[in-house]
Amino acid sequence: MAHSSALPSPAALPGISKIVAIGSGKGGVGKTTVAVNLAIALSKLGQRVGLIDADVYGPNVPLMMGSTKQPVVGEGNRIEPNLTHGIKTISIGYISPGDKPMVMRGPMLHQIIRQFLQQVNWGDLDYLIVDLPPGTGDVVISLVQTVPLTGAVVVSTPSDVALQDARKVLEMFGQVNVEVLGIVENMSHFTCPHCHEVIDIFSRGGAERTAAQFNVPFLGSVELLPAIREGGDRGMPVTLAGPKSPQAAAFYAMAERLMERAESAAAAASDVIEIS
Repeated sequence: MAHSSALPSPAALPGISKIVAIGSGKGGVGKTTVAVNLAIALSKLGQRVGLIDADVYGPNVPLMMGSTKQPVVGEGNRIEPNLTHGIKTISIGYISPGDKPMVMRGPMLHQIIRQFLQQVNWGDLDYLIVDLPPGTGDVVISLVQTVPLTGAVVVSTPSDVALQDARKVLEMFGQVNVEVLGIVENMSHFTCPHCHEVIDIFSRGGAERTAAQFNVPFLGSVELLPAIREGGDRGMPVTLAGPKSPQAAAFYAMAERLMERAESAAAAASDVIEIS
């Protein structure tokens, strides 16, 4: 294998304590929903949070965060992130709004990801959450080459098809030496509002079994709730209601588990740096 010194070595971003990527093997599993609600939950739990929408082909963060404002570019070409619901956010959707698709090759993607990381005025953050595009493509490589990641969260539904793709993403993070801080099972089950029977639409529990198989933590499951979808569509994510809201409780429990995992991963990384 070629020696890796040819690759640019990742440089920490000053003022940012932890960078966590949220990934999934395929689209449509609710990765952005999880990223946005985790970001808000972390913020409501007292953390300073930034959110990068790195899903350059399908940027859904502007809709889900309810902001379409074009970011201000200040001196030295530095971009001011939008502040929405207390979270500093950047997305290609703010820069190229509307339905015009972003048609881009790898090098352009790399440039955008680097700009979002290095040219945005993030200030001091406890967490920078990066919402990745689905799959195992260029953006992940760009991210890993640009900054040291604290770790990643993998989102999947419990269906066999989604889990098959989630396993590829778990393997990919392993190959690029990024610790998986946990797996989230989204759209885990549905409770009928009329008879209150629990229906396992996508066969519940699959993501938890996959987590055990790969020996990575299971961060929790999110029920298939109309309120979660409605909140995202209206730009008012369900977690804004706070930890006492029954619809938001799963995200808060997940955010607390993620904080525990991320703290210990960050501490382990700084120990390694000191020894060397």
